[in-house]
Amino acid sequence: MNEPFQTSRRAHAIESIAAWMLGLLWVLPLAYAVWTAFHPAEYSTRFDPGAPLTLGNFVDAWNAAPFARYFLNTIALVTMILAAQMVLGTLAAYAFARYEFRGRDLMFFLVLLQLMVMPDVLIVENYSTMNALGLRDTILAIGLPYFASAFGIFLLRQTFKTVPRELDEAARVEGASALQVLLKVYVPLARPVYLAYALVSVSHHWNNFLWPLIITNSVETRPLTVGLQVFSSTDQGVDWSIITAATLMTSAPLLLGFLLFQRQFVQSFMRAGIR
Repeated sequence: MNEPFQTSRRAHAIESIAAWMLGLLWVLPLAYAVWTAFHPAEYSTRFDPGAPLTLGNFVDAWNAAPFARYFLNTIALVTMILAAQMVLGTLAAYAFARYEFRGRDLMFFLVLLQLMVMPDVLIVENYSTMNALGLRDTILAIGLPYFASAFGIFLLRQTFKTVPRELDEAARVEGASALQVLLKVYVPLARPVYLAYALVSVSHHWNNFLWPLIITNSVETRPLTVGLQVFSSTDQGVDWSIITAATLMTSAPLLLGFLLFQRQFVQSFMRAGIR
């Protein structure tokens, strides 16, 4: 009777050890970055518990490149993309979830098809389009290809389909228009999903590198990822203390946002399954 129980306990112990080992491997680069960023350069390759702490690496990194401009460009970029995705995704998801029209399923299939296309495949075509529009080397050119998000439309559609139709009908009986029903019934009920999607969108476009690297070539439009790459190039010299300080400085807003909203983030995606 005890043998199956002991086998189950051993299996659970092995799984726990494996999970801790994977977690340790994941956190090691971050731990090294934190250690190196807060200690003088001579301690970047050796561990000494008595090593002095310093914030000079962050000051040097901030003064070595126009990070203030990079932060401003990145914040403007992710805000612009998120606002466009919220508006377009909400309207499209509401139409797919509550309206019957010819070709609805086919159009939704085409939207889902976008999820299977890697963005890198479209870089050449997107570059040609932005160049033809005269938008090359602008923040708008970085964000324009991402304004309509298939993932956002799918996620919001699944959420809107869970809203009872009785609420919709009650609002219409009270004289609410379709737009008022959307804004006063559907959007408030989907607020946790909006928050979770906002975290995903901001994180993705904050870290996006290849497309901004190709479409921009000036300080006035470079986001943080491209600016950090230019800063850490061999032309600037390799000082790991300053480079890791700059890396932590640029990733700190994302880490802080996830720590503050991690519970809402996980719960929203657990509720937004396929229905």
